[in-house]
Amino acid sequence: MNYKLILNIAFHLLRARLKQTIVAAVGVTFGIAMFIALVSFMSGLNEMLDGLMLNRTPHILLYNEVKPSDNQPLSLSEDYKGSTNFIRSIKPKDRGKSIYNSMSIIKSLKQDKRIIDVAPKVTASVLFNSGTIEIAGFVNGIDMIAEDKLFKISDYIREGKVADLSQNNSIIIGKGLSDKMLLVKGDIIKISTSSGNLASLKIVGISEIGIAEIDNVMSYTSLATAQKILGQPKSYITDIQINLYNKESAVGLAKEFHTAFNLDAMDYRTANAQFETGSTVRSIISYSVGIVLLIVAGFGIYNILNMMIYEKMDSIAILKATGFSGSDVKWIFVSLSIIIGVAGGIFGLIFGYIFSSIIDIIPFETTSLPTVKTYPIDYNIVYYSIGITFALFTTIISGLFPALKASRVDPVEIIRGK
Repeated sequence: MNYKLILNIAFHLLRARLKQTIVAAVGVTFGIAMFIALVSFMSGLNEMLDGLMLNRTPHILLYNEVKPSDNQPLSLSEDYKGSTNFIRSIKPKDRGKSIYNSMSIIKSLKQDKRIIDVAPKVTASVLFNSGTIEIAGFVNGIDMIAEDKLFKISDYIREGKVADLSQNNSIIIGKGLSDKMLLVKGDIIKISTSSGNLASLKIVGISEIGIAEIDNVMSYTSLATAQKILGQPKSYITDIQINLYNKESAVGLAKEFHTAFNLDAMDYRTANAQFETGSTVRSIISYSVGIVLLIVAGFGIYNILNMMIYEKMDSIAILKATGFSGSDVKWIFVSLSIIIGVAGGIFGLIFGYIFSSIIDIIPFETTSLPTVKTYPIDYNIVYYSIGITFALFTTIISGLFPALKASRVDPVEIIRGK
């Protein structure tokens, strides 16, 4: 088989039907460009939302959950071991929110090489008071350095700095809370706990995560200040937040830490199951739309090559009469589709990158997302590889059926018909 001759004939046929060839190549170009731009945008959007929600969630959270005891007195009795027991109105066991021996647990976790860092936290439900205004919310007592290292909370501080929490009796409140209570940096806010403790704290910053449900009720203070508000000792910790080098191992490690420390453990997948489902659905939709575009372009190539075969029956008959085999003719038309696919694919990659770059510089500023300035785009080379691979696959399959049809043309029948 003379491949050079086959390619020369294929190029000659393409030039003879130049307009149709360009239309087919443009179809492939448009399909790949839209696929890359769409998938890059949707992936960038998912990453932005992940950063907004998932990256604010520890990979593993250790805490004490209020729940009924697993072992009821009746189940411990020898007299009822072989019986089926129905117990009603079981009251939850209050183990207290404080994690027993928290300092030793944190020290042990920090020595684990699978863990990036550990951030202890004190969480308390409180009432924020300013004059006659009273709003229910939460105070998070945090280790400023560890919290900022793991969750980048400084990115969401609109006024002030996280380091300002090192001042005595200081607090950073959410933007929604400051708007409702008409408070600004430097004002004093009064806090009362469920146990009746009262405290007056100076506002040293305003934070805005972009989720109204959080910004309306959340605030940050130092561990020491939170412990003092609650009237608890320095060892009082309600949550231990853990981030891993490999977050995919969170599910297994959560079970391991639950057994090792006798604490409730929640991995990030469980905490954000509904949110991750939304991200998966958005990705499926974007891939589906892009693939449909490429399939439509493939049908265009199929129709053009089919028409070309009908119009070039005489040429095919002459090729076969002069010694070209059915396989040679088949490879001529397969080569046509490959050339269209490669040309359209290369331009599709170029225009896909151009469209993505244009989207990336479009301003997108909103008060609810203070860290986002433009529409998010993910320039992952994998999307470009998928685009060109699927384009070549689609065009080859689209050209294969007309090529097989051309290879079966009987030159005697064509010439006799003429």
